[in-house]
Amino acid sequence: MINIVRAKDKRIANFNARPAFPEEAEKIASEVLADIKKNGEIAVKKYVKRFEGYPGSSLKVNADLKEIEKAIPKDIAKAVKSAHQNVAKFSKASLRKDWSIKTISGGTLGEFFSPMDRVGVYVPGGTAPLASTSIMTVTLAKIAGVKEIVACTPAGKDGNVNKVLLYALKLAGATEIYRVGGIQAIGMMAFGTKNCKKVQKIAGPGNAFVTAAKRQVYGYVAIDQVAGPSEIAVLADDTANPKWVAADLLSQAEHGSGLEKSLCVCTSVRFAEAVRSEVLAQTETLSRKDIIKRVIDRDGILIVVAADVKEGLEIVNRFAPEHFEIMTAKSMSLLKDVRSAGAVFVGNWTPESAGDFVAGPSHVLPTGGAADMFNGLTPDDFRRRHSFVAYTRKDLEREAASIEAFAQVEGLDAHGRAASIRFTPKK
Repeated sequence: MINIVRAKDKRIANFNARPAFPEEAEKIASEVLADIKKNGEIAVKKYVKRFEGYPGSSLKVNADLKEIEKAIPKDIAKAVKSAHQNVAKFSKASLRKDWSIKTISGGTLGEFFSPMDRVGVYVPGGTAPLASTSIMTVTLAKIAGVKEIVACTPAGKDGNVNKVLLYALKLAGATEIYRVGGIQAIGMMAFGTKNCKKVQKIAGPGNAFVTAAKRQVYGYVAIDQVAGPSEIAVLADDTANPKWVAADLLSQAEHGSGLEKSLCVCTSVRFAEAVRSEVLAQTETLSRKDIIKRVIDRDGILIVVAADVKEGLEIVNRFAPEHFEIMTAKSMSLLKDVRSAGAVFVGNWTPESAGDFVAGPSHVLPTGGAADMFNGLTPDDFRRRHSFVAYTRKDLEREAASIEAFAQVEGLDAHGRAASIRFTPKK
């Protein structure tokens, strides 16, 4: 059922509630990770066979970029190259720059950045081979300057990785590729095995089991974020086209888990009814209509009628969506009031799918309401930030009394002496 409700309806709060960590996934992830930590590659291969159906002994994928390119249609290769160029350009522009300032007495303070040495990315390949995710993760690590980029993706019973996905991984800069998915991929990258050294950080989206595994290996490695099923919110007034709004809502409902969320907030009942009719009609024309119907049956698509655009924006901010489309008059003017959204798509000519595939920013974004506190993936997530302090003698003379005062309050004698001893006359 697709409900149309008013802004104060209690069903909105129920819609906004998204459990981050399903208990079943947490339990299985814990058991599998413990086995991999103890038994390494033997355990990884066991779970690849059990969960993915691949019984082969070789987990690593060897592939030549030029040979793969010959095996895929030219128009597909062209699209992948174009997306890669756009993402690389955006990533280079977004990198934080080293900076410094001078102290009063001639010293220097600042920050500088260094790339991580070895990172891992997870690329889903179960219900759909997400070639775009290869671009949206590996490219960022490459631009950040990471030398070793490990990519894991499930291959299925035959052990063959989708050629387009493989091409995207190689083009983006993956240095090692493994036909390993799910919890076992996260465990292998986090703990390391005989043939795959551990990484420093794991990034990329995944299902509930991958998400649970990422959360549980945090501390052994860094992770980008805890992400769950896809979601979208569209804020529209009567200047928008209901057909376009419906298409955009469906673009996230087709992902596959059945737990996706699509929210439309509009300003009239007439528009809301038009959107609902379009969603139902367009669903019947789509190849993944059975998946979408699971979302509909679970009340995963909701249409809210707000009094005006201002109230509608507040409803979206409370939802804190992964993707947020603004399809209103003067849509750019609303950006200043957006507080909680992973990525924002402005105007009638910016469907969310442009961000998923080609625009430039990474589509690895916080879900489940986490956009209220987390950000989307950037190249800086693959770099280390270092602050530095370079005092002159005069700087330390100026601050020595304060250092000693703090040391006295906190009972840390050696801290205070580390400053004062530099001004003690030599005997």
